[in-house]
Amino acid sequence: MNDSHQTFTSFHDKWANNKELAFAETLRAGSDIQDWIINRNGFATIDAFQDWLSSPSRILDAGCGNGRVTALLRQFAKPSAQIVGFDLTSAQVAKENLSGAENVSFFQKNLLDDLSDLGTFDLIYCQEVLHHTTDPFGSFMNLCKLLDDNGEIAIYVYKKKAPVREYADDYVREMVSSLPYDEAMAVTDQITELGKALSALDTDVEVPDVEILGIEGGNYDVQRFIYHFFLKCFWNPDLTFEANSAINYDWYHPQLCSRHTLAEIEGWYQQAGLEIIHRNVDHYGITIRGKK
Repeated sequence: MNDSHQTFTSFHDKWANNKELAFAETLRAGSDIQDWIINRNGFATIDAFQDWLSSPSRILDAGCGNGRVTALLRQFAKPSAQIVGFDLTSAQVAKENLSGAENVSFFQKNLLDDLSDLGTFDLIYCQEVLHHTTDPFGSFMNLCKLLDDNGEIAIYVYKKKAPVREYADDYVREMVSSLPYDEAMAVTDQITELGKALSALDTDVEVPDVEILGIEGGNYDVQRFIYHFFLKCFWNPDLTFEANSAINYDWYHPQLCSRHTLAEIEGWYQQAGLEIIHRNVDHYGITIRGKK
């Protein structure tokens, strides 16, 4: 099985078995998941996020998954805005989750397809997706063809992480990528149990800079310290155990899982002739918004 087919199967199985994954938490005001989305895009409050969405008339959620962010965009966009979502593996799941929502439509498409039949957009949102394609830059440039004059594209991609974390993640990925869904989930269940146990310690640790390991000195919750620098062991107490494990599966099972640098992604925007209006780098990824 090649990497492209393996990654398709990974996400097909993920969404088929977790149709409402993180949906409610994405829409719940003040949740960690919602705050992470709005803050990384440069908005301190939900009101500022809503103000950002008050102008676009056509919004594209490229790689919409189960439609949870599509629903968030729909919630805060102006009522007349048309929202379009597409995904290669889960467009039908998103359609079911937003059944009855006005001015929302979904399509099954690949980011590298000819997308011209979708029309053009004044806001394109493509986050947590490009790094799972065979050609992240080509996919980005393909989306840029759909931008209206003065249109904006907002992306998020995985960044290159601390070296021990990269090694451990790749080791687990190699071990589980060939496993069917249930067997892979049994492995990520154990990793999730580790994340849960570390979180239950509810203890902070002060650490020094360790440049060779990519560790930035500071005060960290123990679970987050391990998570940032050594191993993805996601745990969010507001989600079910099964949902937490599915999020860990999402990281470890797909073989197409590229990581990037800020300079590289800034170069994408430069080559597309876009002006960068916001950039954010956290422990996990790179968020950039740019305008045509």
